[in-house]
Amino acid sequence: MLAISVLVAVHEFGHFWVARKVGIKVLRFSIGFGKPIWMKKVGPDQMELVLAAIPLGGYVKMLDEREGDVPEQDRQRSFNQAPMWARMAVLAAGPAANFLFAIVAYWIMFVAGVPGLAPVVGEVAPASIAAEAGMRDGDQIVQVGGQVVDTWEGTLLVLLDDLLDDGRIGIKVHSEDGTSRDLVLDASGQESSLTEPGALFSGLGMMPWRPDWPARIEQVDADGPAQRAGMRNGDRIVAVGEVPVADWPELVELLQDLAGQQVVLHVERDGGPQVLTVDVGSMERDGRTVGRIGVEGVRPDPVPESMYASTNYGVLAAIPVAMTKTWDMSALTLRMIWKMLEGVVSPKNISGPINIAQYAGFSASLGFVAFLSFLAVVSISLGIINLMPVPMLDGGQLLYHFAELVTGKPLPERIQMVGHQIGLLMLALLMTFAFYNDIARLLD
Repeated sequence: MLAISVLVAVHEFGHFWVARKVGIKVLRFSIGFGKPIWMKKVGPDQMELVLAAIPLGGYVKMLDEREGDVPEQDRQRSFNQAPMWARMAVLAAGPAANFLFAIVAYWIMFVAGVPGLAPVVGEVAPASIAAEAGMRDGDQIVQVGGQVVDTWEGTLLVLLDDLLDDGRIGIKVHSEDGTSRDLVLDASGQESSLTEPGALFSGLGMMPWRPDWPARIEQVDADGPAQRAGMRNGDRIVAVGEVPVADWPELVELLQDLAGQQVVLHVERDGGPQVLTVDVGSMERDGRTVGRIGVEGVRPDPVPESMYASTNYGVLAAIPVAMTKTWDMSALTLRMIWKMLEGVVSPKNISGPINIAQYAGFSASLGFVAFLSFLAVVSISLGIINLMPVPMLDGGQLLYHFAELVTGKPLPERIQMVGHQIGLLMLALLMTFAFYNDIARLLD
């Protein structure tokens, strides 16, 4: 929730700062909704700074004659008495602050250096989209849709962007033998399934390279499920039931979904096969119950220097790069939303506060740069969503003001009230669907 609160504070500070600059009186600056759990009055206007009980948003309350009586001496400082340009500037300032935050975050990242892994393909699944296009194990992706890529993160974003055009992805690769090849991954008609969270690489049939990490046991926990089943240090798990296990991450992923179940593990010990029956235990992780058997694996092989890629710029050079990155992410977000409305992109991409909080914790565990990247992406999304022409949002209010600018008079209060009710219903439906997606991911 800390990540959400930070970005809400940025958004609301944009409204607050511009309102003060154009002479509008601010009565309350609140992070969260509902009953205040902390409040302090500050400044000559005794503005209320508030932390509220429900940390899913926030608001800036300004003096407004439409919401109650205003003393005569304060009438010129009310929102509704401000010039049209001032009101529209205040409304636009919240989303603008989110985009500015993203630019600053990306600037810090590019100055500090963005570490990553080179986009080398580790394994190509047989009969997959990638295999049919001619991709091979060990190929390094150097261009997607004509754009140069140097890390897996950058490759993922450009792959999504190119996929949304017509379902066909143009890729240039360098092979291990030094040759270059131009490939076309034809995923036409599969855009919805491929744009589900975490499905792109597996759906295309190409998995990023990762160091060899055998499913070999280094330490068996005392009196854990594995020890009770007879597992020993040095055992290598080769299958869970009938499912082969290629490496340690694959073993962990399989066992996580088997909490409380009894499974058969096929083990290689001293060159010979062993079959062990294990009652999988459970533990809580990130709000989810996952399976565990009480073992520690050997460490993975070190990553060769040639596999590392880093993107960094000087203090001044990073400014236009950060602005371009923010623009590209904003454009991709808008395309994803539009394609979702068209039914091309999976609606499972809509996330609520549960998933955002989980991902925030995960990205924070990866380091400061990863957490900044996450905040930048969410801040961009928050800015775009608030600019949508929904009456309850900044975009809807800007639309009302634009209509007033064209007609020369405010829209009738009845029309505005109906618009607010429709907007409230739309937001309620969106939040309900987002919570549904969050819960479905927890149960998946």
